[in-house]
Amino acid sequence: MCGRFASTTKPEDLVEIFGVEQWDPTETLAPSWNVAPTDSAFAVLDRTPKGQAEPVRQLRVLRWGLVPSWSKSADGAVKMINARADTVHEKPSYRQAFAGRRCLLPVDGYYEWRTIPTEKGKPRKQPFFVSRVDGGVLALAGLYEFWRDRAVPSEDPLAWLVTCTIVTTDAEPDLAPIHERMPLFLDPGGYDAWLDPGRTDPDELRSLLVPPAPGALQAVPVSPAVGSIRNNSADLVRPIALTEDALAGGGFGEAVGATLF
Repeated sequence: MCGRFASTTKPEDLVEIFGVEQWDPTETLAPSWNVAPTDSAFAVLDRTPKGQAEPVRQLRVLRWGLVPSWSKSADGAVKMINARADTVHEKPSYRQAFAGRRCLLPVDGYYEWRTIPTEKGKPRKQPFFVSRVDGGVLALAGLYEFWRDRAVPSEDPLAWLVTCTIVTTDAEPDLAPIHERMPLFLDPGGYDAWLDPGRTDPDELRSLLVPPAPGALQAVPVSPAVGSIRNNSADLVRPIALTEDALAGGGFGEAVGATLF
């Protein structure tokens, strides 16, 4: 799963990296090392503007936590920050968005927590920051949806809420000891197919739910301070030394182990 991520790349750089053709410079966000559910985030998507015939690649600001178009309220968004790749084509909350509203969420990396047993008391959770080995932007596969707030007049800009969710898949072997799930991420060669709104066949789309070969990601232990949304600075992604209880039991693959220690 993915419950927090970091996003600090400038929108101007995202425009260049993803070949964005349409972006409103007034629609921007401050850098964040601790993006939490219901926060806003940048998303790349292909959508056909009114009056045009072809989709245009856009950089948009969406709210994290999907609200299906048929929802009576937006209250459940915090529970819909992730969508499982194995069921996204059939779940009522996601299948319409999967068929025609797919996006990419460009992030620096994401946080995951490993449960660590202790001799006494409750197990504790050690956060890790997962990012690309090459330091590049991590493009997470996502879905987006439009929701109409009937309590707000139609002419009000707040009448429509645009939300997103991150698609997750089985963790690659080196990351599985931290958590059994991970966000589905794509390499540049897969961007166009994933974003193409003209692709609507569920079976064809399911063939896109395959992550790149293992080895592109690294995981480093970071401060538990990331657990509080009040904390937001570059310190959150700085590696820390693991304690003896965190090291006990091993279980990490070679690639992650090399990064951790």
